[in-house]
Amino acid sequence: MKIFKQIANLAIIAILFIFSSCSNKQQGNAQMASQISEYNVLEVTPQNITLYQDFPATLEGEQTVEIRPRVAGYIERILVDEGDYVKKGQVLFQLNANDIRAQVRSAEAQVKVAESQVSTAKINLEKTQPLVEKSIVSEFQLESVKTELQSAEALLAQANANLANAKANLDYTMITSPTDGIIGTFPYRVGSLVSSSIATPLTTVSNTSTMRAYFSINEKVFLQMTKSLKGNTTREKLTKLPEVELVLPDQSIYNHKGKIEIASGIVDPQTGAINVRAAFPNPEGDLRSGGSGNIRLPEYHNNVLLVPQNASYEIQGKHFVYVANSDNKIVNTPIEVIVGNLKDVYVVSSGLKKGDKIVVEGIAGLRDGMEIKPKVTVQEAVADNIQPSNE
Repeated sequence: MKIFKQIANLAIIAILFIFSSCSNKQQGNAQMASQISEYNVLEVTPQNITLYQDFPATLEGEQTVEIRPRVAGYIERILVDEGDYVKKGQVLFQLNANDIRAQVRSAEAQVKVAESQVSTAKINLEKTQPLVEKSIVSEFQLESVKTELQSAEALLAQANANLANAKANLDYTMITSPTDGIIGTFPYRVGSLVSSSIATPLTTVSNTSTMRAYFSINEKVFLQMTKSLKGNTTREKLTKLPEVELVLPDQSIYNHKGKIEIASGIVDPQTGAINVRAAFPNPEGDLRSGGSGNIRLPEYHNNVLLVPQNASYEIQGKHFVYVANSDNKIVNTPIEVIVGNLKDVYVVSSGLKKGDKIVVEGIAGLRDGMEIKPKVTVQEAVADNIQPSNE
């Protein structure tokens, strides 16, 4: 009987031990479950975006003409001011013309003298001709009179040429603009003696109705930009490029868009860059020759995936994100990104697919294979220049 009681007590102890173990195991499982942390995850979806690349540019007018005098003289009047807009043919400078007017009067007098000589020679010819016919004078004298007439006519032609040249010089004392445009600076003032040989022009006139922006593009970027465009020549391909913007020095955007017109056929061996020219309309005259800015080229990407930059980390130049799988375990995933001008966002070119869930916060405390409790958030418009999808 005593032995039976001992066996019963042992059985009860064993049962209590089993129940205690199961309870401890359940409590351990519950404790482990309570230790799984909740993380915000983002389900990536395709979007259409526009990236931009900026290139420093210098501005020049469509036509910039140096204004130089064609005759020597003192500047008597300046009829425009620096920065004025002038029309073709408008008088800009007036030179003192007293000496040239005297030359014109002298040339006119020489013309009258030559005309008188021609008249005299003609009269002599008219008088000599009938005398030769009557054999009163010889043929030699007739030829001599004809020669005198030809000489007088030549002198008259020379006198007329000198008069035309003097009148032209008189006209040149009124220096006019050869084109519409903006007046440059004035290195010479009233009273300055100028001539056609001066080193510095009187001023410049810049036709700025169309402005040309000159900039350089890396050869690799240029090839990526044009390789998918249709056209038999580079010039034809450039016409297919979208319009470009001009970012002014104050970071504002010029209110007219431009087009890329030409690209140099030579790659600079030192910089590996290609010189490119874009044209912008300038109806208000806001742009000036010699100005600067940045040409902004758009780059369109359709149906691409975006990830916040703070959801990724970088190791030795490679980018990684944590992707939550179907078992709520995170997988360290490498991605390829396009670094653009999007604020706090990367464009993913490979490594992710539509519907993947990436952890977007607290990634510093994560490790590969770790189980999490995902809380799905909605992907918002994470950049100002995301284009609305047509889907």
